[in-house]
Amino acid sequence: MENSHGIKQRFGIIGNDVQLNRAIEKAVRVAPTDISVLATGESGVGKESIPKIIHQLSHRKHAKYIAVNCGAIPEGTIDSELFGHEKGAFTGATTTRKGYFEVADGGTIFLDEVGELPLTTQVRLLRVLENGEFIKVGSSQVQKTNVRIVAATNVKMHEAIRKGKFREDLYYRLSTIEISLPPLRERGNDINLLFRKFASDFAQKNRIPVIRLDENASRVLQNYTFPGNIRQLKNIAEQISIMEEDRIISPEILIQYLPNTTGNLPVLVEDKSSSSDFASERDIMYKILFDMRNDINDLKKLTLDLMQNGNNKEVQEENRNIIQRIYDNKEEITPVNSNVSHDVEVVQIPETSSQNNYDFIETIEEHESLSLQEKEVEMIRKSLDRNKGKRKLAAKELGISERTLYRKIKQYDL
Repeated sequence: MENSHGIKQRFGIIGNDVQLNRAIEKAVRVAPTDISVLATGESGVGKESIPKIIHQLSHRKHAKYIAVNCGAIPEGTIDSELFGHEKGAFTGATTTRKGYFEVADGGTIFLDEVGELPLTTQVRLLRVLENGEFIKVGSSQVQKTNVRIVAATNVKMHEAIRKGKFREDLYYRLSTIEISLPPLRERGNDINLLFRKFASDFAQKNRIPVIRLDENASRVLQNYTFPGNIRQLKNIAEQISIMEEDRIISPEILIQYLPNTTGNLPVLVEDKSSSSDFASERDIMYKILFDMRNDINDLKKLTLDLMQNGNNKEVQEENRNIIQRIYDNKEEITPVNSNVSHDVEVVQIPETSSQNNYDFIETIEEHESLSLQEKEVEMIRKSLDRNKGKRKLAAKELGISERTLYRKIKQYDL
C-alpha cells in the first residue's frame, strides 16, 4: 500500500495539513472494499481527488470511472442520464440510450454535488445502492449493475434531511464511510505552498517570470478566509501573474486581489467553536489595520504636499475632508475665505518649523492606534443599521459568529 506522500505525488495533491492527511489515509484504507463513500467539504476544497484515489487503488481500476455533476444536469433529464431510457420514452427520445450506471458496470461512478439530486431520482439511486437494480426511463424491465458509488457534497446533509430535501435512508447508504476535507483557511502553511505551486505552474506554462510574495504578503495570504477555497487561490495566483509587472508582491498589491478586503469584510463560514471566533476577530483586525494604514499613507502624503505648497487654496479645497480628519478640534483650523462656493471652507494650515512638521506627521501615526477601537465600533454600528438591528445578518456581513457579535455589542454598549 502506498504511503500518504506517494499518494499525494501520484494525484497532484499538495499540502501537509493533518486533516488533509487523515482524509487521504481514510481514502486509501477504504479503496480495496466496495462500500459507498461520501466526501464532504466546502466548494473548492478538492473533493474530486477522493474518488480518483479510491478508484485507482481498488480492484476496479481497469474498469470505467465516470464523474457526474448532479447539479449541472437539468431535473427533467437526470434520470435518463443516470439510468438510460427507451426509445419513445419522452419527446426527443428517438433511440434507446444507455445510462451511466449501465455504461460503468464493473467500475466506479462519482456523483458530485449529490445533495442537488431531485427526490424522485434519490429513490432510484437508493434502489441501486441496496440491490444493484435499476429501470430505464420508459421501461418496465429491471436491470442489474455492479457499480461502486463515491459521492460528494458541500451541502449540510443533516439540515437538508430536516428540511425534507434529502432522504435520510439514502444519506446513510451513501455515507458508510464519510471523508471530510478541510477548508483552505484551516490548512495553515499549505496556503503559501499551494500559491507558490500555482504561480510556478502558470509562469512555466506561459513562459513568464514567477511571482513571489514578500514576507508580509505571505502572512496576509495565510490569514485570508478564502470563501472559494483552492479554486479561488489558484485564480488569485494567475490574476497576479498576469497583471503585475513587479514580480515581488507586497501586501498592498496582494490585498487588491482578495475580494471583500477593501470593501466589506470577508464572509466566513459560520463556526460555533471558539477558535473560529478568534479567527474571525483576527480578520476584522487585519481589515481595520490595512484600512487605517492606507488612510495614514494618504494623510502623510497630503501633509507633505501642503508643506511644500504652503497655503495653496486649490490643494486645501480638494482635500478639506482629509485635512479635517488630521485635526481633532476646530481651533487648529482657521477659515481664510468664507465666500468659497459649494459650501467649501478653505483652511489655513498653521505655519510650523521643520521639526514641528515631523512632529505633526507623528501625531497622525498616533491617531492610527487610537482609532482602532473606534473603527471597530463604527463598523459594527453601521452593519447593525444596514441590517435593521438583525444581529444574525449583521454577524454574517461582518464575517463573525453571532456569539462574537453579541459579546462586542455588550463590550461597546451598542
